Order: sequence, then C-alpha cells, then structure tokens
Amino acid sequence: MNLPNVIADLVNAQNNFDSLAYANCFFETAVVFDEGKTYTGKIEIQQWIKKANEEYQTLMKPLEYSAKEEMLKAEVSGNFPGSPIVLSYHLKLKDGLIQSLTITG
Repeated sequence: MNLPNVIADLVNAQNNFDSLAYANCFFETAVVFDEGKTYTGKIEIQQWIKKANEEYQTLMKPLEYSAKEEMLKAEVSGNFPGSPIVLSYHLKLKDGLIQSLTITG
C-alpha cells in the first residue's frame, strides 16, 4: 500500500509505542479528535498517545488509504474489549505533516 510518508511514520510510531515519534508527525498546533475528546498541540497529542499506549498497547495494520479523502482505514488491535476493530483515520495533511486527525469507528 502506498502511504504518504507521514502516515507511514505515524503507523510505525504507533506500532513501536513511540509517543514522541507519533507526535512529531503533527504540526505544532495540530488537533486530534478521539472518543469524544480533543487534543491540541504536539505536547497534548504526545501525552494522549503515551497514555493510550500504556493502557491499550494498540497496534495498527493499514487496510486501505484514500488520498482523495485523506482517510486511512486500519485494523486496530490491543488490550481493549472488542479487539481487533477497524477504525477510520480522517486526516488533513499539509507540507508533509498532519494538521488534524479524527478517529472514528
């Protein structure tokens, strides 16, 4: 699957539980929407993913990517009820970084 570099980096960071590398895929002022909560800026994003990694040990397996829609569908597995599940990652990309990410089921 041909993913933009920043999305491939995001998946690799997630699968290595590297919250700093994950946050570095985002603009300084980026926004993430997940499970009804909003995380703004690289520091909040790093704290959010670090906590999620510690709690759920989530792994991502990309299934399909639409460049036109800027959406990645991925199988997500980990230490949570219902694992694995397929989630949609709605992205806004600019200049090789992520401006916003909304995760939906």
